[in-house]
Amino acid sequence: MTTVALGMPKPRVEEPPPLSVATRRKSRRIMVGPVPVGGDAPVSVQSMTTTPTADVNATLQQIAELTASGCQIVRVAVPSADDAEALPVIARKSQIPVIADIHFQPKYVFAAIDAGCAAVRVNPGNIRKFDDQVGAIARAASDAGVPIRIGVNAGSLDPRLLRKHGGVTPEALVESALWECSLFEEHHFQDIKISVKHHDPVVMIEAYRQLAAQCDYPLHLGVTEAGPQFQGTIKSAVAFGALLAEGIGDTIRVSLSAPPVEEVKVGNQILESLGLRPRGLDIVSCPSCGRAQVDVHTLAERVSAALEGFPVPLRVAVMGCVVNGPGEAREADLGVASGNGKGQIFVKGKVIKTVPESQIVETLLEEAARIAAEMGVDIEA
Repeated sequence: MTTVALGMPKPRVEEPPPLSVATRRKSRRIMVGPVPVGGDAPVSVQSMTTTPTADVNATLQQIAELTASGCQIVRVAVPSADDAEALPVIARKSQIPVIADIHFQPKYVFAAIDAGCAAVRVNPGNIRKFDDQVGAIARAASDAGVPIRIGVNAGSLDPRLLRKHGGVTPEALVESALWECSLFEEHHFQDIKISVKHHDPVVMIEAYRQLAAQCDYPLHLGVTEAGPQFQGTIKSAVAFGALLAEGIGDTIRVSLSAPPVEEVKVGNQILESLGLRPRGLDIVSCPSCGRAQVDVHTLAERVSAALEGFPVPLRVAVMGCVVNGPGEAREADLGVASGNGKGQIFVKGKVIKTVPESQIVETLLEEAARIAAEMGVDIEA
């Protein structure tokens, strides 16, 4: 019988090539300001301000916070004339592209284009007298180089489609989106992005699958009205993960009943988890179990808080027992295997020291700073 030598994993010599999810669906590329969407462009993360757009200072402050958290495109609501009048200043001063969100008045579409917004989102189920103004909107958008997002929501489908399909079905969502696209196509305008959002991830996933098979427009993924932070995070991660793993999706917005910065954090983490963008801080920590000889939950939370915003990509293993601890710690850039009131500190697969439990976080921070310095990054700057 053949024997297989096991034992401890050897220190890493070099990183293996990263695995990736399915090949991205081929879609045409549009430009939302300087941010490419579709084609072979990276999947981008969006969010939406919660401030009244007419309050310019508050809106710009929130956009600045979103930008700092990694948001790449931001949407602002334009339900009133006061909001439309605020757009030129917001579009000019925002550090990231601004999309105007139009639901009821076509005149605000023209105002947003004139204001210098990077794109306009229209909801064909809500906007009044929309179909007969598509030609004028297409000309204005084309002349300004402004793309249009056809944003279909389950809660605002045309009653005719609801009757035809017997309710809000994936087929109804897709038909609504493609019908509105066809109106723009009649005017030779194809600088379009599409979303077909639903609060049910199963309906949403099927709608995007059908849409992806029937057009080559870039797709904006979203689970609308996903709910409070915990529930909405789960729904979005499940739905986005399923679609992105199939290569479907060009930009995402996690819709949470929570501060918009939290949406961006979740969105970035989803993309990092799928290998669709470079990983930042990645905490690998073991679950609670009877083998743990340290409070892993508290230790992992302390390490995560201490390293939040660390300027270089770093995988940190926080392990609490001798079963998986040493192996996981060796696989990380930095790690600790804890037990009996002590922690073995690993750097790039090698044990460098053993410290008392009370010094684990401090020591990990010191070694993280050392790794950053070796990469030419001064974390004190």
